[in-house]
Formats: sequence, C-alpha cells, structure tokens
Amino acid sequence: MSETMSTTLPGHPAARDIADLPAPPGLPLIGNALQLHPRTIHRTMEDWSRRYGTMFRARIGSRQVVVLADGAAINAVLRDRPDGFRRPAVTAEVSDELGGNPGVFLAEGDAWQRQRRMVMHAFSPAAVKAYFGRLAHVARRLEAGWLQAAAQGHEIDLTGDLKRYAVDVIAGLAFGADVNTIEAGDDAIGRHVDTVLAGVARRSLMPFPYWRWVRLPADRRLERSVLAVRSATDGFIAGARAALAADPGLRERPANLLQAMLVAADHPDSGVDDAAVAGNVTTMLLAGEDTTSSALAWLIWLLWRNPAALARATDEVRRHVPDVAALTYEQTEPLDYVQACALEAMRLKPPAPFLPLEALRETTVLDVRLPPGTLLWCVMRHDSVDARCFPSPDTFDPERWLPDAQGAHRADRQAALPFGAGPRICPGRYLSLLEIKVAMATLLSRFDITAVHATGRPEPAEVMGFVMGPSPLTMTLRPRA
Repeated sequence: MSETMSTTLPGHPAARDIADLPAPPGLPLIGNALQLHPRTIHRTMEDWSRRYGTMFRARIGSRQVVVLADGAAINAVLRDRPDGFRRPAVTAEVSDELGGNPGVFLAEGDAWQRQRRMVMHAFSPAAVKAYFGRLAHVARRLEAGWLQAAAQGHEIDLTGDLKRYAVDVIAGLAFGADVNTIEAGDDAIGRHVDTVLAGVARRSLMPFPYWRWVRLPADRRLERSVLAVRSATDGFIAGARAALAADPGLRERPANLLQAMLVAADHPDSGVDDAAVAGNVTTMLLAGEDTTSSALAWLIWLLWRNPAALARATDEVRRHVPDVAALTYEQTEPLDYVQACALEAMRLKPPAPFLPLEALRETTVLDVRLPPGTLLWCVMRHDSVDARCFPSPDTFDPERWLPDAQGAHRADRQAALPFGAGPRICPGRYLSLLEIKVAMATLLSRFDITAVHATGRPEPAEVMGFVMGPSPLTMTLRPRA
C-alpha cells in the first residue's frame, strides 16, 4: 500500500487544508463541547453534516475533529485500516487508565493481527453453528418468561429482557457459563456492562480528563463496575482453564468460544497470552450485550409500527419454524425476510451511528489533507438515509435487502454499514444476526404482539451510550392458540 492514501474523487480541486473546511461556531477554549452532549452527540453531528456538508470540522476542547459523512470516502477509510487509521488513542488511554486489557476492539498493529486470527476463528460461521444448542436453550427461557407474563396480562420490560437475553447468550456461547439472568431477573452483569460502556464513551468525549484530579459519583460507579466486570471475566477464564485441564479432549473440540481462544493462545508462537484473552472476553461481554439487544429492540418497535412487515415476518417464521421448542440451526437459514427486517432496522437505527478514527499517516480524504494524528469522525447514518441511495429513505422497507431485490429498489450495501467494513469489520456479525433470528423466531412463532410502547413518551428516544439504543420499551403479548 502506498504511503499516502487518497480518496480524492475525479474532478475535485487540489487538496485543501483542514482550516479551509466549514465549522459550526464555538466558544474559546472549549470549542463545540457544550453543543455535544454524549447522549445525543450522534444527532448533532448528523444535523451539522446536513448544514455544513459531508466534510467539516469541529472542536472538543483542544481537540480538533474532522467530520466525514460521505459514504464512499468512509468505505475507503475503513478499508485503509489498520495501516492508515486506528481507533482514537484517547479511547485506549481511557481503557488503560481503568486497567483494561486491550482486546481485538482496541488492539493495534501486530497485536491486532494476532488477536484477529484467534477471534475470527472463534466467531466463524462453523463455530457459531456448533454452539447453536446453547443459544436455543437461552431462547426457551425467554419464551417461558414471556408466556408467564402474557398469561397474567403483564407488560414485558422489552429492553431489559433483550439485554438479559444477550448477556445469557454471550455468557453461554462465549464462556460456557450459565448466568441465567432471564429467570433470575437479576441483571447485575448487564448493569455493570452498561455503566462501563457509558463511562468509557463519556470520558472519551470529555474536553479534558477532569477525573485525574476530581472523581465525581459517576466516576466512582464506573470504577466499581470495572472491577465487577473484571472479576466476572477472571471467573470465566478460570472456569474454562479448569474444564480444559479436566478434559484434554476439549482442546480438539472446544465447547465454547473462550475455550477455543485459550487453546489458540496456548499454541506455540501464538503471540497471545491470557491478558489478551481476558481483553477479548471483556470485549465480547461489552460489545455483544449492547449491540444485539439494541438492534433487537429497535427491530421489534419498527415491526410493530409497520403491520404489513410484521405480518410477513410472522408468516415466514411460522412456515419455517413449526415448533420453536425444537428449533434447529437449519430452520433459521431460510428466514430471509426476518434478516432483511433486521438489516433495514439497522439502516434506520444503527447501533453504531458514528465511528471515530485517528489518522496514522498523512492522508487525503476527498480533497482535504489530513496530517498524522487527525481525529476523523465518520457519520455512519448519512447516505443510509439519503434518497439518492435509498428511495423513500424514511420508510421501513425490508424488501430492499432481499436476495432477489432488483434495480433501484435494491439496497446499496456500501451506503449502510451496520457492521463496518474492511479488515476490521465486526467479527461477531454472524453471531449477532443469528441471535436476532432466534429471538424473532421465538417471539413470532409463539405469540401475537398486541402492543409495544415507549415508556413515558409517544416514541422511543435515541439514547447514545457506547452504542445507540432506544429509551425503555414495554411489550404486551398474546400466546398463540
């Protein structure tokens, strides 16, 4: 690869400097920091991209940020990782301060290459298929809880139940641990995960690291949650090590993703140690819980608001899954419309509506020179809701994503990137889509949805933490006869 990447489009003028870009007005010293609230920062950047164009600059304290909302340029940038761009160093610094081990999410350079091979093997379609029984087991617990609530006419805490489902799936598939937060109703792990995710995101966006001098109550809660997540991670690893020692045959046929990672780490010259494994266990716990549960919550809300799509998804599930109690992996494969609904929901409500990066070398993006160290804020929901890429962009239209979609009606898969792109595309995408299919098969095969409500408001608000999820949702169900 050349020393300088260029995504300058034909016909564009010679490269400009960052100072030539338009910018929203700010204040001395703090820049635009007061305009950028962590919970709504994604919407502010999207609004500014419509006002100032697909490339502009902003300032958060002393840090200048270049904001990019052009889909083709973002694709090129993502494919120039890890050589040309990395995640911002500030995120790694925040993680290091909290005592975190860098998993594949934050690792860079050779460390990333080594961990990537291990994680991609553990999350391959074949590996995920091998763990399907555990996923189906967790879904049956979810079904039982919903049956009880429906029989009693109770509202279901939809967002809470989906987070517990995602935690139980990750703990079971990835770690071989049966934490059973669904039946216990005690989502202590999930609460700690939410606190860590929100805390890391908040600190990464602060104009200056105030917590090094003054620790607020939120910082003390964050530190307690970090310790709790680390304790859970250490427990998962110790359990997996004990299982491998007790049954050497597991080294040939690991029973879960954590065992597979430990076997890979133990291989001579792997370059991976238990600290790296611990970092990836934490990454799976943090990323796996929030992203999938948020995507599922938005999907169910959007289906409820679109009865025709809900009816078609229900019909597909009931044709291919006659008995969800005996659900098999093979029965999930033909659920094309359910998957199309999930992709359409992620187009409109992406769990990751932005992606911050840092340039590692001098680079030209569009017609703007970016020196090394430039912070580049990629707005992921811009072209995906633009009529030039998606006709009727505000309409929930899953048919765009079907394999046989034709012409202008076919989804532009380069304009909507829910799992990213390039070498650092999300390694857990197969598992996430399978989790979504299994949850929707459980819901639509056994129940009729009678209502989905946003608590205390007509529609759910978009709440940005580490990912973008809805404000609390409730659901009421009627069991099928």
